[in-house]
Amino acid sequence: MTRKDPRVWISFIALVLQNTSLVLILRYSRTVKTEKYLSSTAIVTAEAVKGLLSVVLVWWENGCSITRFCRVVQEEIYQKPYETSKLAIPSGIYSIQNNLLFIALSYLNAATYQVTYQLKILTTALFSVYMVKKKLDKHQWFSLFMLALGVALVTWPTSEESAKRSSNQNQVTWLQQSIGFGAVLLSAITSGFSGVYFEKLLKTSSSSVWVKNIQLAIFGIIFGLIVVFCFDGKAVMEKGFFQGYTNIVWTVIFLQAFGGLIIANVIKYADNIVKGFATSLSIVLSCIISYFFLHDFTPSSFFYMGTLSVLAATVLYAWEKPKMILPTTEQAYV
Repeated sequence: MTRKDPRVWISFIALVLQNTSLVLILRYSRTVKTEKYLSSTAIVTAEAVKGLLSVVLVWWENGCSITRFCRVVQEEIYQKPYETSKLAIPSGIYSIQNNLLFIALSYLNAATYQVTYQLKILTTALFSVYMVKKKLDKHQWFSLFMLALGVALVTWPTSEESAKRSSNQNQVTWLQQSIGFGAVLLSAITSGFSGVYFEKLLKTSSSSVWVKNIQLAIFGIIFGLIVVFCFDGKAVMEKGFFQGYTNIVWTVIFLQAFGGLIIANVIKYADNIVKGFATSLSIVLSCIISYFFLHDFTPSSFFYMGTLSVLAATVLYAWEKPKMILPTTEQAYV
């Protein structure tokens, strides 16, 4: 599959739009003054929605035939327990990653989160080299260095921020930001590993990408319910599973569910690092909306420099060297 394939670009653009809207709306849902919903239950609900969408897509892929759909499920899931069990690893890690996403956006504004989360491109590249023996050109390695430098600049405190940390209130704010940055870092590591692992499974299997998503959703619901029971079981018993759910929360859930399907297509038709760089292109939109509409973000000079470095890294990595075409024997003597 080449980058000229329209499916690559459709998935690419859809991922940029989905990622931008998800981060901004999720951030809004965690800061708006309404009854707080449980992020753990939202993750389980998103997995259930993703699973149902995948079921519909497998049914449609098989000519809207219930008989053929049941045969595919039996052959690809029930009769292949070992292959199905392989999906437990990325699914469990995705569950951790999604919970970290909610934690990070509870403490960081959307723009800062978008830029710092691009560290997953670096972790994805490293895992790609190690796990699937992917070869990177020198300019791609340099772009990854620019990426890491850009994220470091974004997270670097200004002199004014350093001076303000003396007060108790600002110490609390700094601690919350540290928790947010820690969640982003762990999320980037888990994203890199799980993404490459899932890419390897997709490209070495003949199963439909939608069947793989059904398998992921099954394990995702199981792992998600374990998290709900361990951390929010008492709250669920008191006020119910869907406490605090509003139209905004349901929008977050559906965006997250669609995002899983879009990412699977990007990995299937391109590669996992392209998925990471597609996400980078949503940075500018996130910054603009976060500054003008959410009013929770004031960019500093460090943020500008870091963001430019990340965007430059995006362009540099995507650049391909022109291939030299050697003349044939007949052409050489013309």
